[in-house]
Amino acid sequence: MKIRALILKAPGTNCDQETSWALELAGAFPETKYLGELVENPALLDQYGFLFLPGGFSYGDYLGSGKVLALMLESSLAEALARFIESGRRVIGVCNGFQVLVKLGMLPGWGGEPAVTLTFNDSGRFQCRWVHCKFESSSVLSAQLATRNSQLATLFELPVAHGEGRFLGASKTVIQKLKRGRQVFLRYQGDNPNGSDDMIAGITNLAGNVIGLMPHPERFVSAGQHYNWHHQKTQPWGLEFLKSIIKN
Repeated sequence: MKIRALILKAPGTNCDQETSWALELAGAFPETKYLGELVENPALLDQYGFLFLPGGFSYGDYLGSGKVLALMLESSLAEALARFIESGRRVIGVCNGFQVLVKLGMLPGWGGEPAVTLTFNDSGRFQCRWVHCKFESSSVLSAQLATRNSQLATLFELPVAHGEGRFLGASKTVIQKLKRGRQVFLRYQGDNPNGSDDMIAGITNLAGNVIGLMPHPERFVSAGQHYNWHHQKTQPWGLEFLKSIIKN
């Protein structure tokens, strides 16, 4: 039976349709629900095995990217989300979704004062291009997927599209703690498009079931989406990544 995947849509979300297509290709049964539907009936969340927070500009990025949506979720769905995560089900946030998970404190998930943030690119402008990435084999997530015959490549490309994607830790100690917990699963390779600390492009919580990344896996699920598609010889990494996440 296909896993039911919930795509959460809020005012300003604009990657929900391509996310739905990508999840369907990856073997899930995606359904899109507006935030208001969940606020009215938080128990809806219990019907799903996977939660996806897609990219976009939720609430126009007022107060900062992801901040308003994070406040809405915290005030209305905190308990339902906590139960979902504690059950071991996966939550993934891409781009704006990553920003939301960070603002909520679900990433890195340590509790207490905010330890990390996603802020304005050091270039001072919006970055929309393909970047080289590295999937960290020592991460909690990599270990979980590798035990289940994942075919994920270590080096690959994915597109980014963000103005506030610079990952910063509150201190060097925070970055070291992320490393010790094996929470960094994705890094930029060679070119750092936003100036992130330690080239960090994606992290998980300690359990590995809350996942956030700035590059867009849902935008590389077909070879034809790659700018050099006629010479593209490897499987689209985004598709393989989503397949691995959904199956596990």
